[in-house]
Amino acid sequence: MKNIVTNTIAILALLLMVNCSKDDYSFGDLTAPSNIQVAYEIIGATATAPDGDGTGMVKFTVKADDAISYKFNFNDGTIENAPSGTFEKRFTKVGVNTYTVTVIASGKGGLTSNTTVDVKVLSTFSDEEAIALLTGGTAKKWYFSASEVGHLGVGPNNANAEQNYYGFYYQAVAFEKAGAASSSCLYDNVLTFSNVNGDLKYNLDNGGKTFFNSAFLSVAGGSGSDDSCLDYTATGTKSVALSPSESFVTKNPNAATQTRGTLMTIADGGFMGYYIGQSTYEILSLTDNRMVVRAVMGNDPGLVWYHTFTTTKPSQATPTADYTKLVFSDEFNTDGAPDATKWGYDLGTGDNGWGNSEEQTYTNAADNVIVSGGSLKITAKKVGSGYTSARLKSENKFEFTYGKIEIKAKLTTGKGTWPALWMLGEDYATNTWPGCGEIDIMEYKGSQPTTIYGTLHYPGNSGGNGNGGSTTIANAATEFHVYKAIWSPASVKLYVDEVLFHTVANTSTLPFNKDFFLIMNVAMGGTFGGAIDSGFTQSSMEVDYIRVYQ
Repeated sequence: MKNIVTNTIAILALLLMVNCSKDDYSFGDLTAPSNIQVAYEIIGATATAPDGDGTGMVKFTVKADDAISYKFNFNDGTIENAPSGTFEKRFTKVGVNTYTVTVIASGKGGLTSNTTVDVKVLSTFSDEEAIALLTGGTAKKWYFSASEVGHLGVGPNNANAEQNYYGFYYQAVAFEKAGAASSSCLYDNVLTFSNVNGDLKYNLDNGGKTFFNSAFLSVAGGSGSDDSCLDYTATGTKSVALSPSESFVTKNPNAATQTRGTLMTIADGGFMGYYIGQSTYEILSLTDNRMVVRAVMGNDPGLVWYHTFTTTKPSQATPTADYTKLVFSDEFNTDGAPDATKWGYDLGTGDNGWGNSEEQTYTNAADNVIVSGGSLKITAKKVGSGYTSARLKSENKFEFTYGKIEIKAKLTTGKGTWPALWMLGEDYATNTWPGCGEIDIMEYKGSQPTTIYGTLHYPGNSGGNGNGGSTTIANAATEFHVYKAIWSPASVKLYVDEVLFHTVANTSTLPFNKDFFLIMNVAMGGTFGGAIDSGFTQSSMEVDYIRVYQ
């Protein structure tokens, strides 16, 4: 039986080989293309101007025996398929330049042959109006238009005319990069364009701090996965060369309204404020006081970044509402249990340690929560092999939309402690987190006793991807400090002792335009608090007062 099976397999294999051999003959004779002939016409060339009329345009025509398609490989880094053998190319480098063009002819079965030809052509591209608008005739300062949505954006670099001229993937909201220490330097940039005897010059004054795309942090000795401001000086006047663009946008049906079609290349590695490994920018639009540019990501030709600039220095407006009317407060001046008309409790361990793998059990016992000596004390304690603590909330007792929240507090000590002063959207039961929204006015890790965190959570910015910032104070666990949020229809701003450290622009699409309630708690361990000190016994967060103004 074994021999029969073996012989059967051998016969089948032989049949397959025969069939495959027959298939090969379907190509006919496999002959590589030969006798490649390349002709080219330099547009505008004359006897007195053999290098053309300055447009840089050259029309190529190629023929070869046994060829079915052609490809042009230009030494400026572009490759173009031309099945018919005819292609028009614009060479953009200013001046008379010689380019080596490789022509590849493809035949049946994928066989190819190639030849090269040298083309000498003149490009005299100029955009005097752009120079005048950029410089105002002498010199002009430009700034990121931080108040505009999309002043920083990213999108695809492809032939899709619906996506390739604006930040299709991402558009920064107004002042999105303000406040957080990791990105606040972006809006400090001053870009100066000047006209020096007819030559366009550029200078970037960034105060010695540069906002780096995360892919390029190593340029300034940084590391990590987030965009960051790093020490990196970019001063020095640099020359700027203008040339015509051949981007995907220039090929759009509506290109005349989507791009100016002019490229700016800044010499010596110059860049326009945000470091993406690129020195060439396409001007999409340019007026006397506003400019939008597009630049291919330096390490990913499939992505482009968009920058919008203005001649007006950005200034973040204060909230339109002046929140001075006191609508809720607790001064904690009456000893005993917290005021039951103002505060309720979350009890137990919640779901998966309240969703964060926390290790404490919340109680309303006096050991964990009490008003004494003019302050509220929330105490986390080691009890047996576990921990107890308390979490107070104003849910169904005081809920509000917009206002100024001030909380004066002294924080905990001990690794693993995690005190927090925060707010949660009142519709969390039906609008599952993070859809309900969360505003963390203050979070703190006992393992990082000088760092204060503030974060907003909402769809797309949940968990460790929250929209947050941080600041440092030297004595958070030994002295009282005022933690404040100003929440308006325009923004949510977070402060420590009147110092702004994080801002998130509010919009109608975010869940920060409805009622929230207040929460105060001390957690232990978990995804944020981290490992708990084995010697921990107890520590308290003390709250002197909490006040809400509208």
